[in-house]
Amino acid sequence: MTLDEAKQHLIQAWGTLGSSWGVSRTMAQVHALLLVSSVPMTTEDIMEALQISRGNVNMNVRDLIDWGIVRKVLKPGERKEFFEAEKDVWKIGMQVAKERKKRELEPILRALEQVSTIEADITDPDVKQFAETVENLKKFASNTDKTLESIIKADENWFWGSFFKLFK
Repeated sequence: MTLDEAKQHLIQAWGTLGSSWGVSRTMAQVHALLLVSSVPMTTEDIMEALQISRGNVNMNVRDLIDWGIVRKVLKPGERKEFFEAEKDVWKIGMQVAKERKKRELEPILRALEQVSTIEADITDPDVKQFAETVENLKKFASNTDKTLESIIKADENWFWGSFFKLFK
C-alpha cells in the first residue's frame, strides 16, 4: 500500500468512525486529512483532496475550529487561510471529551435537575417511579461528569498509570 492509499484509507475509516460518534462523515474526513497532512492546508487543498464544495469545507473547518482540534495558521505574504489539526492525540482526546461533556452531559444534568423538582403526591406509584428514575439518572450522570472532569484535568502519564493499575 502506498502512502497516498494509506492516507485515503485512514480518511475514509475516520469518516465512518466519526459518523458513529455523532459527527458528520465529512467533518471527520476533513479532520483526518488535516491530521495526516505534514503541512497546513488551504480550503482549496481540502476541496481537491476530498472532492467536496467550498461551502462544505468552510462549514466543517469552522466546526473543527469550534471543537478546538483545528486552528488557522497565518503564513507571511499569503492571503489564503491555512488550517492544521492538533497532532497530539492526547490533546485531541481531551478536547473532544470537553466538548462532548459540554454539548451532551451538561444539558442532561440541567434537565434532570429541573425535572427533579416536580410537585406531586410522592405516594402516587407513578410519581415515585419517576422520582427514583430521575434520581438514579442524576447520580449516574453526575458520576460520569466527575469522572470525565478528572480525566480532562489529568496528566497523560498519571492517567495511563492509573488506568493500567486497574488491570493488575
